[in-house]
Amino acid sequence: MTFQKPSHTFTKIHLKALHTNSFHILFFLSFTVFVNTLGFAQEIPKKQTPILPKTENDSMRVTIDVDSLLKPTANLKETDSILQDTLPKKKEFLTDVVNYKALGYVSLNQKFKQTTLYDQAEVNYQDMEIKSGIIVIDHNKNLVYAGRLKDSAGVYSQAPTFKQGANLVEPDSIIFNTETKKALIFNSRTEQSGGYIIADITKKENDSVYFINRGKFTTSENKEDPEFYFLMRKAKIVPNKKVVTGLTNMYIYNVPTPIGLPFAYFPLTKKQTSGILFPTFGQDSRRGYNLQNGGYYFAISDYVDLAVYADYYTNGSYGLRTESSYAVRYKFRGNFGFRYENLINSERGFPDYSKSSIYNLRWSHSQDSKANPSSRFSASVNLGSSKYYQESVNQINASNFLNNTLSSSVSYAKSFTGEPQVNMSVTATHSQNTRTQQIDMTLPTFQGSVSRIFPFAPKVGTKKGIIDNINFQYNVNAQNRISTTDSLFFKKEMFDDARVGVQQSIPISTNFKVFKYFSVSASTNFEENWTLNTVRKYYDEGENTILTQDLTGFDSFRTYNFSTSVGTTIYGMFNLEKKGKDTKIKAIRHIMRPSISYNINPAFDEYYDSFDYITANGDLTRAEYSRFEESLYGSPNKNFSSSLGLSLGNNFEAKVRDRDSTKTEPKKIILLNNLNFSTSYNFAGDSLQWSPVRVSGGTQLFDNQMSVNFGMTLDPYALDNNNRRVDKYNIANGGSLFRLTSASMNLSYSLSSDSFSGKKEPDQRAIDESVRSGGRADDLFGKPQNFADDRLGDEDRDKEKEVDSEFYNFTIPWSLRIAYAVNYSNSARQSEISSNSLMFSGDIDLSPRWTVGVSSGYDFKNQGFTYTQLRFERDLMSWRMNFSWIPFSERSSWNFFIGIKSSLLKDIKYDKQREPDQRL
Repeated sequence: MTFQKPSHTFTKIHLKALHTNSFHILFFLSFTVFVNTLGFAQEIPKKQTPILPKTENDSMRVTIDVDSLLKPTANLKETDSILQDTLPKKKEFLTDVVNYKALGYVSLNQKFKQTTLYDQAEVNYQDMEIKSGIIVIDHNKNLVYAGRLKDSAGVYSQAPTFKQGANLVEPDSIIFNTETKKALIFNSRTEQSGGYIIADITKKENDSVYFINRGKFTTSENKEDPEFYFLMRKAKIVPNKKVVTGLTNMYIYNVPTPIGLPFAYFPLTKKQTSGILFPTFGQDSRRGYNLQNGGYYFAISDYVDLAVYADYYTNGSYGLRTESSYAVRYKFRGNFGFRYENLINSERGFPDYSKSSIYNLRWSHSQDSKANPSSRFSASVNLGSSKYYQESVNQINASNFLNNTLSSSVSYAKSFTGEPQVNMSVTATHSQNTRTQQIDMTLPTFQGSVSRIFPFAPKVGTKKGIIDNINFQYNVNAQNRISTTDSLFFKKEMFDDARVGVQQSIPISTNFKVFKYFSVSASTNFEENWTLNTVRKYYDEGENTILTQDLTGFDSFRTYNFSTSVGTTIYGMFNLEKKGKDTKIKAIRHIMRPSISYNINPAFDEYYDSFDYITANGDLTRAEYSRFEESLYGSPNKNFSSSLGLSLGNNFEAKVRDRDSTKTEPKKIILLNNLNFSTSYNFAGDSLQWSPVRVSGGTQLFDNQMSVNFGMTLDPYALDNNNRRVDKYNIANGGSLFRLTSASMNLSYSLSSDSFSGKKEPDQRAIDESVRSGGRADDLFGKPQNFADDRLGDEDRDKEKEVDSEFYNFTIPWSLRIAYAVNYSNSARQSEISSNSLMFSGDIDLSPRWTVGVSSGYDFKNQGFTYTQLRFERDLMSWRMNFSWIPFSERSSWNFFIGIKSSLLKDIKYDKQREPDQRL
């Protein structure tokens, strides 16, 4: 008999094996379990005869007297001795709750002891879950069969999914033994730690071991037709741990390749795991064959890791590198790296033989703002050999190669809340010029301050008037400054010329309004400087020269000054809208911010000494000097100055008709962000009392995509025949009112196809190799090629693209960045363009998977192209290929790379490069 179970019914059953010699008891209990299985006899009250519904295949209706069957059963304990049998009971078929359902039907074949679930069938037993088109449970053999459904057209659907614990397998069919937990899986597809395993036949030995025959291992997203895979004849899989296989070789689009191994090991893990970092093989014309970036990765903990790399060249050169990243959520994160390379060029005895050691240290640390609002620690360190980026063979970083400055800063800041608030910080800084090899450091700098104190402010209400706004504060700055060279770095000689000083200041200021619209501020500042470095100068008659003697010991000087300023803001509106006419420009608003300031700086000539010396002509001359002139903060002011400062700031905005006709309000655009004029007049000066007029301005154009900044210097004084400034106005010398001495203009422009489609440009990566090393954030100098790290990144860093066609992308995304700079000099009537250059960088996607880029520039003054880089990138789905070429310059070289993008198989790659020619 076959009974159809309604598709909406969900049943939990407990099936246990029954052993008794009583036929009636066995029949009753078996039938009861069967009825409960079908979901029609959930609970049978006493003295009630259940009547099962008649189905299409039934020819009879079964009735059972429940009481008559239960009464003998109740007396078995007393009358039936078989219950005292000591034979061991057979192990139960199912020992836990089975949840099942099916959209079509559920049937039980009592003859063959089989349960069939049809159409969207699902069975849950312990940690096992099977979903399939059809599922058959064989109670005699303890087997569960699952397979697909086949329609009248021969199309299969509802393929099984077998899940046990965290392991998911998607086969064509499966046979599972509920007693041994073993299974046979046909045409399975399973994901393991970012890789996919496709196997014809898989034998599940237990929860942690699988054996497969002719399996395919790939990282391709296309599991039905992967573009590449490793064919494993026989393999053993331990989920989330490893894959061990015998003979295996790579197939590309089902075509075998000679890339293979007699045996292979693929690690599988979803967490950090220590392991070997496979090196890259290569050849260098100057250093021979090499192994690069081989080493070991240490997964120390969930918070910190460490990677140790090494390079070796057959001519004796070698390199070592360590990279570490650390992070604690809601507290801090950072990374640390140290690189050392011992480079040998040519062979000993040849004229071009050379040996050098270079190194680079980088450290970045940032603290989460939620960690501690009152204290903060941060670090940004990039120091090392001045020639590191020029000579390193393990990376090509154009922006850092062209950058002449390395800088570092490590700081700790602490705030003590209260009234007043006290702030302090300790900072160590480093600045290095890679061309001059000059290094300036502060080890350390201490800064402390007490917030402004208003001694006369009312306890309640606002501060009004000159008295209420009087305030003062206290600042202290202490430094230990070191100036050295690259050759003396980290040696004791670098501390010989260290300068130590402390500067304390107490500024006092106030501000108030006059005539309602004018803001007046007045301030005075008192400074005291302490130093341990002074000098004494004297004339040595025997040597006939001026000698300088360095003195150590405490000394100090004090200075003060006064200043006041008056300023206001003037608004002007030019209404260009006419009645009856819809003009494009509605109005122009002009904002002016004029300011007048007056400054007094007294002369502190008491800190100056003098001595007599004889010149080369035999004349006796007196010279003055300050013993503080080589101290940390310099010497005090010698000459009295009383100057008047004039400045004017301008801002121009316009209201124009919006292109969107649905908007009623005009659109505001900025014509000039700023246009500033400034100059000063020194009342105490004997000559050249006016300082040059400085003009600066800037604006944003084309929806803020173009930035324009300009500046110039206008001198009111004339030049003599020797091109020296004289105390005579230029207009009185037959010239114009002002003489243009210098001018500059900088322009930057970013444009992309997204600018016209209204899409937002994707954000750049937060941490870039160029930025971390102190280079440019953009790629106007070219994109870096770092062979030591993930130079191309893993697949999760890929840029998402909307693929319109597999072969042709009619949208053709593109981007362009332009920077133009020109400088003019005329300080001594040279009237020349000192520099005039254009830099540009662009990328264009010729197809969804082809990208071409170029970074270059042109020097109009020297008439030649600047540093140029050509880039070609091809996205091969699971693979990536790129070619970078620097066609000319001292860094002329090229690099070719092809490799798997997945981090699981990123060591499978081919990397070939041609290094720049050696310059003798």
